[in-house]
Amino acid sequence: VQTCALPIFLEVARERKLKRVLVASSDKAYGTAKVLPYDEETPLAGEGPYDVSKSCTDLLARSYYLTYQVPTVVARCGNIYGGGDVNWSRIVPGTIKSLLAGEQPVIRSNGKFLRDYVYVEDAVQAYLKMAESIDSHNAAGEAFNFSREEPISVLDIYKEICLATVGKYVDPDIQDTAKNEIIDQHLDSSKARTQIGWESKFTLEQGLKLTVSWYKKYFEELK
Repeated sequence: VQTCALPIFLEVARERKLKRVLVASSDKAYGTAKVLPYDEETPLAGEGPYDVSKSCTDLLARSYYLTYQVPTVVARCGNIYGGGDVNWSRIVPGTIKSLLAGEQPVIRSNGKFLRDYVYVEDAVQAYLKMAESIDSHNAAGEAFNFSREEPISVLDIYKEICLATVGKYVDPDIQDTAKNEIIDQHLDSSKARTQIGWESKFTLEQGLKLTVSWYKKYFEELK
């Protein structure tokens, strides 16, 4: 559900007394923070339009819990990657696509930004754990950070993608044009570990191996 449609969805959830409402937010909801990693007590302070939309999503969800007892739980994930993502402007699918096509990959930033990367199957388990926690851990109204807690620079994950895809490093086209992005972002997931029993199962190497395998099959089938 897009942020603009969320109030309608929450109204339906309230009227029909839905038992569980899982809300997909993001680390972007925190905006730029002076202290890292973000924990769930870090103020929601998005600045750019996308970041603000995530802050609003979180606040709307919590307001419906506090006001109407709609059982919402919010996931704030790092950058999710894995098979099925065809947004080629993102570092993981975009780099894999370029490498498989024999083209020079592009890095829009200066490559130094720090980010969290979460494999999609870990994210799926996060949502399942949240759904279970509404009943078993009284987690309604709560938000949870989901991260491997191993922040990595864009250039370093780019190197890992190269190794997973073609087995060697390929010089990228570093454009350094991403001027309005948050420089460093990473999350503390200790609340998710201790309160609902979630932790990442996939290393970056494992996740990228599975991801590259998916894209190789995807492009083969397009031929």
